[in-house]
Amino acid sequence: MAAALLATLHPAAACTRALYVGTDGTVITGRSMDWAEDMRSNLWAFPKGMTRDGAAGPTSPKWVSKYGSLIAAGYDVGTADGMNEVGLVANLLYLVESDYGQPNGKPPLSISLWAQYALDHFATVSEAVDALAKEPFQVIAPTLPNGQRAQLHLAISDASGDSAIFEYVGGKLVIHHGKQFQVMTNSPTFDQQLALNAYWEQIGGLTFLPGTNRAADRFARASFLIGAIPKATDPNYIKAVPGQLYANQAVASVMSVMRSVSVPLGITTPGQPNISSTLWRTVSDQKDKVYFFDSSTSPNAFWVPLGDLDLKAGAPVKKLTLEGGKVYAGNAASQFQVAQAFAFLPAKP
Repeated sequence: MAAALLATLHPAAACTRALYVGTDGTVITGRSMDWAEDMRSNLWAFPKGMTRDGAAGPTSPKWVSKYGSLIAAGYDVGTADGMNEVGLVANLLYLVESDYGQPNGKPPLSISLWAQYALDHFATVSEAVDALAKEPFQVIAPTLPNGQRAQLHLAISDASGDSAIFEYVGGKLVIHHGKQFQVMTNSPTFDQQLALNAYWEQIGGLTFLPGTNRAADRFARASFLIGAIPKATDPNYIKAVPGQLYANQAVASVMSVMRSVSVPLGITTPGQPNISSTLWRTVSDQKDKVYFFDSSTSPNAFWVPLGDLDLKAGAPVKKLTLEGGKVYAGNAASQFQVAQAFAFLPAKP
């Protein structure tokens, strides 16, 4: 499951990601973050023009970020989730079958920067697929703060509703690219998840849906539900208005899907690497560029319009502290504070 920083059989990890496309051009990506311990997640606003490297030695790739982004970090050592200023969303989820292969001479990139690399470089999924299919780097999975090796796969989506899933299986990069790839969870690999879901589609979600917290069951439920919620917005609901409350039926519907496939706090399954309690959920409105955050330990969901953040080159990095029981409501953009950017988790190639 997720993020830079996560993974291992003990504690276990899981997550669910679902992509919604409305009839009015609204595109929304929701995700849940399931993890067996407090990841001390915080939100970070990264302006464009930041100088980065792949945190994996002197031959690691180096770049300057083309786009600013708003991200959720895990342990403040890597990007687990986020959206850039043009509406590209990146979600890292756990996949125990991940195998990034042996050193192959390509520039090494710490997995803690995999999602951030996409957010920094790309405006569209097609652009990202074209570039990443050439494998300009090799992903290196370092030891995580919990003492285990990261095993993750990456989902990206853009403001047009395009989608792609990136997995390393048997040392080979496998890419599933297309608007039909709306849902991703964890094990088994994505091709097998699609086959399992085809079975449940034949039965029909109104007849029966699998109800356990297993990844394959969450995949089936999320696939049915994201297709079942309304695709046209009720005109009685307003859209984002600067300085006012944000009411959006589509966002609320996607949040309801993510909550319905979440795992309640206190529920884990020993020995199952893809099942843990849901710690938080995000919903990214890629049309209006608004990022919603919903903590399992807070009474409120809150949101951050990227247009209310200064993401221009030269602007300071800012942080919204979530760890320690902080509670926010409504538009939290003004609550971000200038901060030193965290150091991405380094990896040895």
